[in-house]
Amino acid sequence: MLHTALRRRANGESVERIQPDLIIPTGKRKGQSPSVASIYRALVEHAKREAYPEAVKAAHADFPAMNNGAVPSPALKQRP
Repeated sequence: MLHTALRRRANGESVERIQPDLIIPTGKRKGQSPSVASIYRALVEHAKREAYPEAVKAAHADFPAMNNGAVPSPALKQRP
């Protein structure tokens, strides 16, 4: 869906015009169109990944270590 939205946005179409043609392939909303807000969120996330590819690579590298407990989680402040 993202590829379709990106291609059509590049051709000058609005998200509101693209939205009815997109169909969710799996999950609870399978067969329905995503909301306009969901499409905008996906476009923003894509733009972030494109702008900061090194941050995405670092996050992917750190994720397994975090799940194995190798990286300590942040300490929460205790309230007095």
